Amino acid sequence: MKLKVVGKKLYDYIRYDLKEIAFPSSLPDPPHIKKRRKLAWQERFLVLKEACRLYAASWVRDIGPDLRPNDYKKYEESDDKPDGAKSKTKEKEPSTLEDLAVAARGGMETLRPALQRVYMTRASAYRDALKSFIEGYQEGIQQVMEKKEDSKSQPKSNAPKNPS
Repeated sequence: MKLKVVGKKLYDYIRYDLKEIAFPSSLPDPPHIKKRRKLAWQERFLVLKEACRLYAASWVRDIGPDLRPNDYKKYEESDDKPDGAKSKTKEKEPSTLEDLAVAARGGMETLRPALQRVYMTRASAYRDALKSFIEGYQEGIQQVMEKKEDSKSQPKSNAPKNPS
């Protein structure tokens, strides 16, 4: 008899309490929300399979027709492709991060030139920014100096000359 009670309590603990500990329930839904039906095991499996596939695809930078065939079927059926889809597939240039990732896979021999290219690009951008800043600063100084010269020359012309 005691074994049956202990078994029942253990069963209830696992079924209700342990489930609440492992997966705590959130606050109850507001009254206007309609609850959805529970999914069948086959539907749960399909959802899990799709979620895993999309999670794996999220690690890839460009999700193409291989990973999302349902999205690309719409465009294949109608010959009207959006402008964004054309430019991404045909005219897409790899980003700096993608270049570095490809170079890193190739080893140190390919990584060094890629890093040098990145640093040279960054250095030239800093150099150009510094040049434009210096030019703007010099123009500002010239404007201030011209204003000072104009203000100095105006009072002298208005002042009467001293006969000596």
